Amino acid sequence: MFVDKAKIYVKGGDGGDGLVAFRREKYVPEGGPAGGDGGRGGDVIFRVDEGLRTLMDFRYQRHFKAERGIKGRNKSQHGANAEHMIVRIPPGTVLIDDDTREVIADMTRHGQEVVVARGGRGGRGNTRFATPANPAPELAEHGEEGQERYITMELKVMADVGLVGFPSVGKSTLLSVVSAAQPKIGAYHFTTITPNLGVVDVGDGRSFVLADLPGLIEGASEGVGLGHEFLRHVERTRVIVHVVDMSGSEGRDPFEDWKLINGELGQYNASLLERPQIVAANKMDMPDSEANLAAFSEQVRELQPDIEILPISSLTRKGVQELMYRAADVLDSIPVAPVVEEVAETAERKVYKLEAEDDNSFTISRENEMFIVHSARIERMLKRMQMHTHDAILKLARTLRHMGVDAELRKRGAVEGTIVRIGDFEFEFVENSSYY
Repeated sequence: MFVDKAKIYVKGGDGGDGLVAFRREKYVPEGGPAGGDGGRGGDVIFRVDEGLRTLMDFRYQRHFKAERGIKGRNKSQHGANAEHMIVRIPPGTVLIDDDTREVIADMTRHGQEVVVARGGRGGRGNTRFATPANPAPELAEHGEEGQERYITMELKVMADVGLVGFPSVGKSTLLSVVSAAQPKIGAYHFTTITPNLGVVDVGDGRSFVLADLPGLIEGASEGVGLGHEFLRHVERTRVIVHVVDMSGSEGRDPFEDWKLINGELGQYNASLLERPQIVAANKMDMPDSEANLAAFSEQVRELQPDIEILPISSLTRKGVQELMYRAADVLDSIPVAPVVEEVAETAERKVYKLEAEDDNSFTISRENEMFIVHSARIERMLKRMQMHTHDAILKLARTLRHMGVDAELRKRGAVEGTIVRIGDFEFEFVENSSYY
């Protein structure tokens, strides 16, 4: 099965916690703080592996979490950083943030890497908080949480030549004739529902990758039928071979089919109409095909005088070799560079942010006899700080006093013993200001 779209969850590793420790060594007077910082969490990194061709693996594993950093150690030793998680993906994969729909990266080159979820920083140990006023603090931080998000992966077939056309015009038969690929072939529409790839050996030392792409129908550019699922892959091909049924089976008009398919390609991406295109007039072994080809050629060349029309029969293989030679010639005449604009790697981007001052704003609401304080700064502090020590409680109290939270609580009616909640942390309001 060909899987060309997947949604996964990625999370960078959390940072390791900082440590509260003190030196207790012989001949070291008064010791001092000796708690080390925690290690950094691992990143989740996507790396292109040209040996992969589908997103099949992501059907069975959808969660990717990097390891967390190691906790800080005594003697001011830094905890070890976690190993990065490397996830292999096939070339041609576009990574999209599922929430913002921003394109994270367009992965096309073997070995190309991009960090999709950064690990969190390690928490600081108590050595970092030593000051002349408090030379032996019992303060340390929890490690920062790693970045997490959902990512949509879209795989665009990396083929040199793509076969396009209405369903049942003979694309799969043509692929099976010129390569070792064995696509499903049937006398009904939409036999091909996923792209099939085959390597074509032209015979003169040249070869290229040929893709049999699912059939298009009217309205595909608006998502009708396989719609965008098909058109996504056409963008990757360097040359388009437009297969047209010259037999006029099912009462169809070859010229109208050709015009309609080109219209859908242009509506989806106007640059596709500038791509080199060869018209393969298929089923020339059928009655009326010769007459239809003459009329078709006259009508098409009125619109595009320079377009190439090569008559073939996938069934009898007549003209097929000439078509492959011509496709190889066209490939040789155009640059090998990707035919779609690549998105710059995130590592190459520079984002400049204004360093905002600490946001001291807060709001206070009341729930029965409990006061609830909402403050991004305080909630962030509570999340990072290890609140089981006396020094941490004092630091919180000083912060609340300097921000004016305690004064506002008194104004709202808080008294000794009133319960105050900030985030998941609850405490009793204390009137004795000397505690701060």
